[in-house]
Amino acid sequence: MHSTVATLRTAGKTALHRGIVRQTAIGAATSAPNPNLFASVQPPTAPAAFHYHQQQVRCMNIDTNNLKALDEPIVRKIHQELLDADTGGDGRISDRDIKRLLRKHNSTFTDVEIVELGELFYASKAGGTVSIDRFIQAIDYAASGAAKDEGNPLGVGNCVPEYMFVKSHANYSPEQLNIEITHREPENTLDKIALGAVKATRLMFDTATGWNRGEITAEKILNRAIFLETVAAIPGMVAAIIRHFSSLRNMKRDGGMLNMFLEEANNERMHLLTFIKLKEPGAIFRASVIGGQIGFGSAFFLSYVASPAFCHRFVGYIEEEACHTYTKIIAAIEEAPEGSDLSAWRTEPAPKIARSYWKLGETGTVLDMIYAVRADEAEHRDVNHAVSGHTDEMNPVYNPEEKLNKMLKRYVRDVMGKNDKAVGTTGN
Repeated sequence: MHSTVATLRTAGKTALHRGIVRQTAIGAATSAPNPNLFASVQPPTAPAAFHYHQQQVRCMNIDTNNLKALDEPIVRKIHQELLDADTGGDGRISDRDIKRLLRKHNSTFTDVEIVELGELFYASKAGGTVSIDRFIQAIDYAASGAAKDEGNPLGVGNCVPEYMFVKSHANYSPEQLNIEITHREPENTLDKIALGAVKATRLMFDTATGWNRGEITAEKILNRAIFLETVAAIPGMVAAIIRHFSSLRNMKRDGGMLNMFLEEANNERMHLLTFIKLKEPGAIFRASVIGGQIGFGSAFFLSYVASPAFCHRFVGYIEEEACHTYTKIIAAIEEAPEGSDLSAWRTEPAPKIARSYWKLGETGTVLDMIYAVRADEAEHRDVNHAVSGHTDEMNPVYNPEEKLNKMLKRYVRDVMGKNDKAVGTTGN
C-alpha cells in the first residue's frame, strides 16, 4: 500500500515537472523575437500573445518583393484590415468578410457597390473562400493594372454575367447628368442605312405631331415623351427574347447581354410610367400606341432576326436623337418665362415613382427627372453602339473582372489616403 502511494507521488511530481518545462518552452518560443516580422509591429500584452503570434505568422507568407504596386506599409495596413474582417479567424476571406471590410470604407463605396462586390467575390470562388495572402495578391493585381491575359488571382471567370447584371439609375453625379452630345459616324453600308432610317422616321414623326411648329409646350412634351417611350421599350425586350431563345436552342451562354437588354427595356418602361403621372392619355392616344407597338414591334423583331448589328446601330442612332430632344426640352424649361407651364417644372416636385427610382430626394423636381431621363438615354446610346457588330461572347459593357479590379483599385486608393493622413498626424 505504502509503495503504491509513493509511486503515485513520484509520477505526479514527474508530470508536474514536465508541464512546467513545456509551459516554459512555449513561453520562450512565443516571446522570442522573429526577424521575419515587419519591424514596426510591436507585440501586445501577454494574454493576447499567442493569438497575436499566430496572426503574424500568416503575415510572413507575404513577400512584398513579388508585388507590383503595393509597398510594405500599405500591405501591412491592408493585411491588418483583412485580419479584422476575418470573422472565421482562419486566415481566409469570405464574401461576408469582404462586405464587412468595405463597410469601413463607406465614404468610398455605396451600399449597392458593397453588395455587388460581395456577390462578385462569391461568384468568383463559387461560394468558397480565399486566403488573405491570395486576396492581397488580387488587390496588387488590380492596383498595378496588369495585363488582362494574366487574369485576376481571384479568377472571376465568364459565367458570372449569365445571371448577374447590376445597374442602378439612381444617384447620377452632376458630371453624368451633364451628358456629352455625340454622334457615331457610319462605318459601313448597314450603318448608313440605319442612320438614314432614323432620320426619315424622325422627319415623319416631327411633321405628323407638329413638334417643330410653334413653341414647345408642356402638352407637346408629354405627348411626345409618352408615345416615344412606349416604342423605345420594344428594342431591348425583343433583343432579350431572341437572345434568350438562341441560348436555349444552341445550349450555350449568352455572354450577359440578355440581362442588360432586359434592364434597358425596363428602364424605358420606367420613363413611361413616370410621364403618365403628369398626363393621362386618352382613348385615341392609346389606340395609336397599340398600332405603333404592332407595326414597329413586328418590323424590329424580323430585322433583329436578320441582322442584330443593324438593329443595335439603329437604336444607337435613335438614342442620339433622344438625347437631342431631351436637351431641347431641358433648355425650354430652364428658359421658360415665369408663370408659364414649363417654368413650373423647375420647382414642381417630380412624381413619387421618379423620386424613388432615380433617388432625386424629397425635393426632386420635374426638371431633375428629365435630366435623369436624358442620362439614361445617353447610356442606351453608348451601349447599343458598343454592341453593334460585337462578336465576342463576353459583354463589352459589363465585364465582371474589370468591375472587380476597379473596385479593388478604389479600395487601395482609400487605404493609401487614410495611411497618408495617419502619417501626417503622427508627424505633427
